[in-house]
Amino acid sequence: MAWEACLTLLRENAARSHNPVRAVGVELDSVGNLDDVVLLRDFPPNTYKQVKYAVDSATPVNADYLTKPAASGGPSILKKIARTWKQLTTHGGSVELRLVTNRAADPADELVKVCDARTGLLMPKAAIGGDGSNRGKARVRWAEEAGLTEVELLDLLSVLHFDLSVNMVKYQEHLQLLMAIAGLLHDQRALEAGTGWVAKMVRNGQRQLTQAMVEDAVEELALKAGPARAVLSIATLKPDPMAPDADHAIDWVDRFEGDSEYTKRRPLSPNTWDQLQADIEAAPGRLPAGTTAVSVTGSIRLAPAFLVGATFRMVTGTDLAVLQRGRGGSQLWTTNDSFEDALAPEVAEHEIGQGDEIAVAIAVSTEIVTDVLEYLREQNLPVSRLIVLAPPNGKANDGSVSGSTAANALAVGIRDHLRRSARRVQRMHLFLACPMGLAVLLGNRWNRLCQTVVYEDIKIDDGYEAAFSVEA
Repeated sequence: MAWEACLTLLRENAARSHNPVRAVGVELDSVGNLDDVVLLRDFPPNTYKQVKYAVDSATPVNADYLTKPAASGGPSILKKIARTWKQLTTHGGSVELRLVTNRAADPADELVKVCDARTGLLMPKAAIGGDGSNRGKARVRWAEEAGLTEVELLDLLSVLHFDLSVNMVKYQEHLQLLMAIAGLLHDQRALEAGTGWVAKMVRNGQRQLTQAMVEDAVEELALKAGPARAVLSIATLKPDPMAPDADHAIDWVDRFEGDSEYTKRRPLSPNTWDQLQADIEAAPGRLPAGTTAVSVTGSIRLAPAFLVGATFRMVTGTDLAVLQRGRGGSQLWTTNDSFEDALAPEVAEHEIGQGDEIAVAIAVSTEIVTDVLEYLREQNLPVSRLIVLAPPNGKANDGSVSGSTAANALAVGIRDHLRRSARRVQRMHLFLACPMGLAVLLGNRWNRLCQTVVYEDIKIDDGYEAAFSVEA
C-alpha cells in the first residue's frame, strides 16, 4: 500500500496533476488510528488508510467485526475510525478515509452489503430506510458504537471507503500497471525492489517519504524505464480499477447495453455513439496542461480504441500508451516505440461493385472476411471493393503481433498501403479484428487518408454497426 502511494506521488507530480501527492506517511504520528498509509497533499483532502490483512477469510467485514472491542479491551475498529475522523476534521477540513482489507463483505450485513462496488462507499444507500427498518436499526447500532449521532455517522460514511476483498495477486498486477504508468520497470523483480525499499525505510524509522526520497530510490534501484504518464480511464465494459487514480475518467459502463462485460457492445438508448465520440474527443482538454505522455486504461472494444488513438494522433505530439494483455503477460504498447522498417500486411481484395467508396477489414487476430462481405452486401453500402489486410504471414490469430515494436511497424505498413489504395477515395468503411493495442496505435497513425467510418462488431441484428466517423 505504501509503495502504491509512492507510485501515485511520482506519476501525479510528473504529469502535473492538480493537487498532487507531495509525501507519503507510513504509520504517521499525530493522525490517530488511520495512520498506516497517508497520502499528503498541498490542499485537502489528504487520504488516510487503515490496512487490515487476514491470513484467511474466516472473519467477514460486518457489524460484529467493526464494533467488537479489541482483544486488549481497547475501542473497536469503528470507534477508532470515528475518533480519528473527528480529530482530523475538528477545524472543518475535508478528508478521505479508507479501510483496506482482504476480508470479504458480509452479504447479510444490512449496511456493508450496500457498499458501492465503484466508490467503496456505503452512501447513499446506507441512509435509505426509516428508523424502524433493519437498515435504520443497523445505523443506530453503528452510531452508538462509534460515539456519534446518526447524522454524524452518515457524514462519516460519506468519506469512509471500504476497499474489501483485496486479492493479493490482482493487487500486485495492479501495482505493476501503476509502475508502468509511472515510467518504471514493472516486472516482479522491480515490484519487489520497490516494496523492499519501503520496508527498509520503515524499519529505519522513516515515517514520511518525500518526492526526493522516492526519486532517489528509483535511481538507486535502476527502475526508470520511460516517462511518467497522465492517466486517461475509459470504461464501457466493466469498471476500471484505475479510474480513482486517473487524471480524467470516462465511465460508460451503465450506458452500454448488456448485463456483463462480454455482452456490452453498443450504447444503450438514448445514449449514442456520437455522445461517446464527443466524450473521447474532449479528453485531451481534460488532462493536465502540457501533457505529452498519456496512458489509456480501462475496458473498451475496438472502435472506441481506434478513436482514442485518432484523438491523440501522432501529429499532436502525444506519446500514447496502452497496456496490452496477452499469453505472455501484459506489455505496455506505446506510440513512441521505434522500429526499423514498416511491416507490409498481406493483402487480399474482393470486388463488391456497389459504389465508389471502399471497405477495409483489418483481420489480424481473427478471420472476419465472410461476415464483413455479408454485411456490406446486405446493407448495400456504396463500396466498390473490400480490402482485407492480414499479418505478414497471412495467419490471423491472437499471437500474430509479438509486441509494441511489431504493432507500430504493422500499423504504419497498413496505413501506407491504404494511402496508396485509397488515394482517390472520398470515404472508407473500417472493420477491425485485432489486438486492442493495435487498434489504438493504428488510430494514432491514421492521417493523410480520407474520411473513415469505423464499425463495431455487435454480434446481434446486422452483425456490425457504424460507430464513429473520423476525419483523416
